[in-house]
Amino acid sequence: MEPVSTTRTFETLVAEMVPAVEAEMRAILQPGSDTVGGAGELYGMMQYHMGWLDAGLQPISAATGKRIRPVLCLLSCGAAGGDWQQAIPAAAAVELLHNFTLIHDDIQDGSPTRRGRDTVWQIWGVPQAINAGDAMFALAHRALYGLAERGVEPAIVVEAARRFDDTCLVLTEGQYHDMRFESRDEVQVDEYLSMIGGKTAALLALCSELGALIAGAGRETVSHYAAFARDLGLAFQVRDDILGIWGDEAAIGKSAATDVETRKKTLPVLYGLAQSQALRDLYGRKENGDNFVAEVVALLDEAGARDYAQQEAARYSSSALHHLEASGADGENGRALLELANRLLRRDS
Repeated sequence: MEPVSTTRTFETLVAEMVPAVEAEMRAILQPGSDTVGGAGELYGMMQYHMGWLDAGLQPISAATGKRIRPVLCLLSCGAAGGDWQQAIPAAAAVELLHNFTLIHDDIQDGSPTRRGRDTVWQIWGVPQAINAGDAMFALAHRALYGLAERGVEPAIVVEAARRFDDTCLVLTEGQYHDMRFESRDEVQVDEYLSMIGGKTAALLALCSELGALIAGAGRETVSHYAAFARDLGLAFQVRDDILGIWGDEAAIGKSAATDVETRKKTLPVLYGLAQSQALRDLYGRKENGDNFVAEVVALLDEAGARDYAQQEAARYSSSALHHLEASGADGENGRALLELANRLLRRDS
């Protein structure tokens, strides 16, 4: 009889990791014994955003995010030779930080819904939603110090906290540029790439960086993990930009014309505008017109914008996989990390 393999698959590992992170986050987002009296609703607002409560603050099971960031953190820790369970506080911290940005993004973008439900600001108003986001930001920081209770060396906890704060600053810089671009007629391609590097890729980079750091990996190895996830994030965003114009509507779950109709400044559009006077003239009109989307897409194709964006996505994908290989990611966690990367890079929705 052949021995039964004890190697866990990507799905098995995720099935273990996600509930562990979920339990950690639920514990963090509970009012404490020192909570100011009557502030329980504040925690309920945060739990509502996470998909755990309805608008009446009653328990439900609503749609949540895919928890890619905490999984990336935990897989990186395991792949770098550490015990992923030690990194659970860091995984919870990055997911809470991500959700803090979503609460504030919804306010800044005026988005009425997220994941098919009313956003926090739609229910409780902008001032309280800002406060709820601020509370989640603070709790994300406090969550990180749970690493000490898991036996992580104090020096590593301090370094993790420093990198966490560094990334918070980069995220706000990326958001600043994203909002600033909305009021600018001209945005350069390199400016856009820098913006998504801050808004999208920086937090993913932190996830893998923290995982490797907690595992006790050397500086060079930690840098490879961070670069892997950063380039993975850039490839993912560029791919998303492509799908936002040329994607299959049934697969992506929204009209593929939305990004064009709203004149969203994505990579293919910015590249096309730089190459085509006709496209600049079309975008200079105040009204879209009946054939606006078709005309824009035709001009983007003529300018080679799709090919350019695909080449950029491929370049970032190749770089991400190079850094993952250079990191020495090993074992079942290393294989699962590669599987996660390939799934994100192959995405068509």
